[in-house]
Amino acid sequence: MSLLIPLYVHPAVDPDAWHRLIEAADRTYAVVLNPADGPGGAPDPAFVSAAGALRGAGTRVLGYVDTDYGTRPAADVTADAARHQEWYATDGCFLDRVSAAGDALPAYRKLVRALRRQGASPVVLNPGVHPAPGYARIADLLVTFEGPWSTYVSAFSRPDWTTRCTPNRFCHLVYGVPEALTPLAVRTAHERGAAVSGPVTGKLPNPWARLTPVLSGAGR
Repeated sequence: MSLLIPLYVHPAVDPDAWHRLIEAADRTYAVVLNPADGPGGAPDPAFVSAAGALRGAGTRVLGYVDTDYGTRPAADVTADAARHQEWYATDGCFLDRVSAAGDALPAYRKLVRALRRQGASPVVLNPGVHPAPGYARIADLLVTFEGPWSTYVSAFSRPDWTTRCTPNRFCHLVYGVPEALTPLAVRTAHERGAAVSGPVTGKLPNPWARLTPVLSGAGR
């Protein structure tokens, strides 16, 4: 099982969730670290400790960076990624609010190259929908669905180009999943061509404040 874990809650607020995450680190693809919608203005000691424990447990840590659908200057994005690396020793980065448009692809291609030159690996792109096909060639992992369980079961569609890519290039992040159905959400992602997933029971505005029951064992 390969789970992408965006856990957007401070370790001091929910230390038990972080402890359970560290204990189950071998079941993850990576963990997204997001102290303050990015690295924040200064290192947070609690996140420094959590990141170190995760790396010690053998999982990859990704720094959260907002790209604002391609409108945020590339220099700001790379600076955030560099701060994540310096303060939290992140392995790679999780680029959020990525544009899905084909005309934005050249700028994202340059951005990903710059991040790789800084040492970021893996680079995960999250448009949250199926973007223009070229995005799959520049990302290590592409999040092609982010949304509620109700939409995932009723309105998901998969473009033909995705069938020409290996499933380990795709991820589905589904929130609002009934706890008993979180294992089904993982299986459904696999059936729909995404080897990586991250189903959670939480709901908006911050569904990622809760650890997935699949990882903790509660949803097995």
